[in-house]
Amino acid sequence: MSTATKPNHIGRKISRIRELKDMKQEALAQALGTNQQAVSIMENSETIDEEKLVEVAKALGVTVEAIKNFSEEGVFNYFNTFNDTTNSGAFNFGTNHCTFHPLDKLVEVYEENKKLYERLVQAEKDKNEYLEKLLKEK
Repeated sequence: MSTATKPNHIGRKISRIRELKDMKQEALAQALGTNQQAVSIMENSETIDEEKLVEVAKALGVTVEAIKNFSEEGVFNYFNTFNDTTNSGAFNFGTNHCTFHPLDKLVEVYEENKKLYERLVQAEKDKNEYLEKLLKEK
């Protein structure tokens, strides 16, 4: 029997959840403090000890129960009946979308900093002019 058809193959479930979350094995390995080869071995394992499963669930951002109860059919049903825009499901598949372009925000912050700097320079010039005026009056 292939690993894809075994319903309780925990490694395969971890692999599918990782793939659905658009995460590479290297990223999961880094989150777990291990290497890509170890993740590959884990994903090919039918069983995983509970302690390691807790670590993997945390790294994937899901519950241990979500991993244990994961099924392809459940994922399709989840998306086919999804009407709510809140994040109420067992998985967070990136439903929070940016409403702005990050580079636009960066440019905006840069411009604000530039204006603040110009105001600071002007304030220093005004202060120096005021001090010079006071010295001339004495």
